[in-house]
Amino acid sequence: MRLDKFLCRSTDLTRKEATAAIQAGDVSVNGEVIRVERTQVHENNQVCLNGELLEARPARYIMLHKPADMICSNADELYPSVLHLIDVERAFDLHIAGRLDADTTGLVLVTDDGRWSFNIISPRYDCEKTYRVGLRDPIRGDEIDRFAAGLKLQGEEGLTRPARLEVVAPKEVLLTITEGKFHQVKRMFKVVGNRVVTLHRERIGGIQLDMPEGQWRYLTEEEIGQFLGNA
Repeated sequence: MRLDKFLCRSTDLTRKEATAAIQAGDVSVNGEVIRVERTQVHENNQVCLNGELLEARPARYIMLHKPADMICSNADELYPSVLHLIDVERAFDLHIAGRLDADTTGLVLVTDDGRWSFNIISPRYDCEKTYRVGLRDPIRGDEIDRFAAGLKLQGEEGLTRPARLEVVAPKEVLLTITEGKFHQVKRMFKVVGNRVVTLHRERIGGIQLDMPEGQWRYLTEEEIGQFLGNA
């Protein structure tokens, strides 16, 4: 992880204070003073602040049921950040592994382990995400094959990766994708002449949403382990 983030994970410093300490020459890595906050450090590196050896706090892995009208961001904007819902120390040191739009509800994974979240969001690892989609118009019947073959989204060079579409009701489907382009689900249905009315993420990999809206819990070791081995 970045050196400034390591300092925040191993002390009570804010990101601004950590940056100041690094630039002042107070931080060394393996005996060498480092003044660049974006320097990457690894588990076997010895990081010291004013000569004191630091040890990062254990990473945190959290499931959250996101309500509508909240954003997956570390800062409040038009809507409040979902991190306000998580009652832990230094909640805003966490980040979201796979964001949802403000009007989208459902499963959000939150962590301070950057490699773990990369394994979720990177298309190279084919991590499945399943959404329950409410539609304006009934399914016609050809969408299953079209989604499986890939769709050409406006402004994109190639086709979307093959997606799995399961019909629940005439205007409700389950859609499973392995990538996360900007507004992808909404854009996919626009290509086939339909419109997304409601959007709810139920699953990421083998992690299934299992709690009421607005609630959160720590992930189990088994759930965490699904995304530890790919980096």
